[in-house]
Amino acid sequence: MLSDAVRIQLADELEVAERDRVAIDPLVSRHSEIDVVDSYEIQLINIRRKLAGGAKVIGHKVGLSSLAMQQMMGVDEPDYGHLLDNMEVFEDKPVEAGSYLFPRVEVEVGFVLGADLPGEDCTEADVLAATVAYAPAIELIDSRIKDWKIGLCDTISDNASSAGWVLGPERVAPEDIDIKAIDAVLTKNGAVVAEGRSDAVLGDPVIAVAWLARKVASFGVRLKAGDIVLPGSCTRAIDAHPGDSFHAEFAGLGSVRLRFI
Repeated sequence: MLSDAVRIQLADELEVAERDRVAIDPLVSRHSEIDVVDSYEIQLINIRRKLAGGAKVIGHKVGLSSLAMQQMMGVDEPDYGHLLDNMEVFEDKPVEAGSYLFPRVEVEVGFVLGADLPGEDCTEADVLAATVAYAPAIELIDSRIKDWKIGLCDTISDNASSAGWVLGPERVAPEDIDIKAIDAVLTKNGAVVAEGRSDAVLGDPVIAVAWLARKVASFGVRLKAGDIVLPGSCTRAIDAHPGDSFHAEFAGLGSVRLRFI
């Protein structure tokens, strides 16, 4: 494990990289002893700094929620990051690609919680009971690590590579749709670039949200009514550049768009 001083140093590096949009070398290539506990502590250092600056946590995202991604990273569970209010982007306001380092987009079924979730004992049934609606979502991901050359501890330290998200206007109650069978198609500048289905997320995105509730409880955090949860992507991530326009269509759930300038 890393010392507290080294954790703070690496958090400093990530904070400056995000602020100045100058990527840094992978943490794992410079600190072979770094582990998952170190990485979540580094993430939390920067989250606390942002909260002290006036930001608010309004949800969480789950990463590495597909078997293929877990195998690639050599892990057997997902990871997570925080969604802050100042990270939200909107359909009607183009996003400046230059505000990020290496932006990409992912297609997700967002969860809108209408009640608090339990902590360590949270079940899938608890998630379904607490979810007031599903929503079409695009997550904007970014890496403060050079060229996306990331290991597990790099992405966890870097807030699970999260940078923003946008929700479409539609809301569908859980009892009105099969969360495991939502087909999704992503177009970029009018051309289809990715297709997937919601069960790409651990076979059922509800499993990812229940895992998240249990995981964050170990850090004294609870998922609360009003929170947004992004459980993981239905498709592969697609690079975003100035001038790109994305549109994600979800069968039975609606659509969401995101434009870059």
